[in-house]
Amino acid sequence: MAKKAGGVSYEEIVRQVRAGDFKPIYYLMGEEPYYIDRISDYIVEQALTEDERDFNLTILYGPQTTGEEVVNAAKRYPMMAERQVVVVREAQSLPHKEVLAFYAQKPMPSTVLVICHKNGTLDRRTNMAKEIQKSGLLFESNILYDRELPGFVSSYVKRKGLEIAPDACLILCEHVGADLSRLAGELDKLVVAVGEGKRIDAQAIQDNIGISKEYNSFELLAALSVRDVLKANRIVKYFDSNPKNFALQPTLATLFKFYTDLMLAYYAPTKTEQGIADWLGQSVWQVRRNVLPAMRAYTATKVYQIIGEIRRTDGASKGVGGQRSSDGDLLKELVFQILH
Repeated sequence: MAKKAGGVSYEEIVRQVRAGDFKPIYYLMGEEPYYIDRISDYIVEQALTEDERDFNLTILYGPQTTGEEVVNAAKRYPMMAERQVVVVREAQSLPHKEVLAFYAQKPMPSTVLVICHKNGTLDRRTNMAKEIQKSGLLFESNILYDRELPGFVSSYVKRKGLEIAPDACLILCEHVGADLSRLAGELDKLVVAVGEGKRIDAQAIQDNIGISKEYNSFELLAALSVRDVLKANRIVKYFDSNPKNFALQPTLATLFKFYTDLMLAYYAPTKTEQGIADWLGQSVWQVRRNVLPAMRAYTATKVYQIIGEIRRTDGASKGVGGQRSSDGDLLKELVFQILH
């Protein structure tokens, strides 16, 4: 679910648009382009039929136009349609955008103006932001935290009529990261390959995305959480032999996050599965699978030492301390220090 940032959520905007409730101005801004693109495209799709778009859809680009030209386009009347839609892309580069404040004071009721401002935000204290909020809608699209990605994936596949297994969900999130456009693209592949009404599992991830269901950072973490020396070393050996399928920095980031969360788990006010999950902002499934076993396998003192070893390995991978070892050798040494 898209987070609110002092305003309406992505889901609420979609519901309003689907119901035919169009605002005269949408100012879509933020660091995460995925929701900006989705809302913009959905407004066009719902506001105009395909035939109406020929004469009533205007797309402008910030670097190639001005605020005055945007206002002039917005003030036109629709042709043989109830409304027109004006979309301004790359609005972060739009010169003289402050004139939109005057337009927002009395916008055309037959125009839906959609302004897409990526990689930044409009200062909400400005007169322009205040006027848009009065007559239209300001939406801020934030980058999701890692802990929010499984929720995004589960909701996405549910809307497509499928389910996804928890382990498959986490493997995909760990592999792709917080790039929602890429994540959605990979999910679309899986939806087509698996079919509606089915369940996406780790095997489907391996077959269609190319991520091994046995040899990945997620499985390495599972092995380390229970101090399974054999499995952990087998995965490390696979990484060392298949450098194309292994990147040290993302693996270190995954391990660092897990062990810092593990350190926090020792201080959870309630030591139940749900209590620790709420404390860490994780799912109960994650806590049950990795966190609770690791709390039994490691002392807090050992976890503190492991965090230090991960930091040392990160520095060594960047040439700190002299001679640079291979990524595979660095991971081998780190895993040995974690397990012993």
